[in-house]
Amino acid sequence: MGKMKIEIIFEDKDILVVNKPAGVIVHRAPGRNELSLADYLASTRASMISVGSKERPGVVHRLDVETSGVMVFAKTEKAYISLRKDFETHNQIEKTYLAVLHGSPKPSSGCLKTLVARKADKKRMCVVEEGGVLAVSRWCTLKRLNSLALVEFKIDTGRMHQIRLHSAHLGHPIVGDKIYGDKQKDARLKVKIARHLLHAVELGFTHPRTRKMVSFAAYPPPDMIYLGF
Repeated sequence: MGKMKIEIIFEDKDILVVNKPAGVIVHRAPGRNELSLADYLASTRASMISVGSKERPGVVHRLDVETSGVMVFAKTEKAYISLRKDFETHNQIEKTYLAVLHGSPKPSSGCLKTLVARKADKKRMCVVEEGGVLAVSRWCTLKRLNSLALVEFKIDTGRMHQIRLHSAHLGHPIVGDKIYGDKQKDARLKVKIARHLLHAVELGFTHPRTRKMVSFAAYPPPDMIYLGF
């Protein structure tokens, strides 16, 4: 098993909260042979190996490969069942993200509710008029810098690519997004962007043992800070 440099934000007998680095896959997937975050964490914590599924030990929610930030993993089967239920039903789950966008949505804050569905290639999502699932994103522009904006998103649902898709739908895609972004605008930036600039800055949920609300945060990574925000 290889090594990863992972920041541990919190850990007890039931849960493990980490700051996921950009570029790390959360769990094993077809066509991806690199070490996953779940397998690495389970390799150092024997109790996690049999939690959930063999391919996704301890995984109760996911972040895209290029997205960084706060994630919680279950260390016991009881914690896994409890957290999975809460995340699937969005029961007292609070997700806050920071994103760097090309331009700033207008108005500067608001709520977007759409139906979303997978496209034919399965790797993209799209906004649809019917036949999809509800996706709800609330945004607030925190700061503007030249042609860019730092925007906070709070999501009531956790659909695949939700913030990336909704940002593009608003007309202001996330900087560096290879699927929903604007390659021409990315190319004009003075700083070379290696990934989409999306960071899960805070995560709140009900602790599976105490059933009390807990919240954890992770500072934005250097590639977002160095832009001047």
